Amino acid sequence: MELRVLKNSKEELEVELENLTLVELLRVYLNQDDSVVSAAWRRNHPTEKPILRILTKGKTTKKALSDAISLAVKDLDKAEQEFKKMK
Repeated sequence: MELRVLKNSKEELEVELENLTLVELLRVYLNQDDSVVSAAWRRNHPTEKPILRILTKGKTTKKALSDAISLAVKDLDKAEQEFKKMK
């Protein structure tokens, strides 16, 4: 997966990702974090890659993004285990 950092500071981060589904998943998990003021994505044109923008207060943006990824992976692993039990 390719990730390009467009803006990076303690409380603001903008990254360009390849996958719209991943950007939306991260947005949902980021907005569950109380230290995240805003997490949203935009795409200037359907042929362009989406850009995820994160604003935080009390936690660095990198930590918030890392926490969101960890939580998403944990939930997906749990869903995978539940799916395997269905056999």
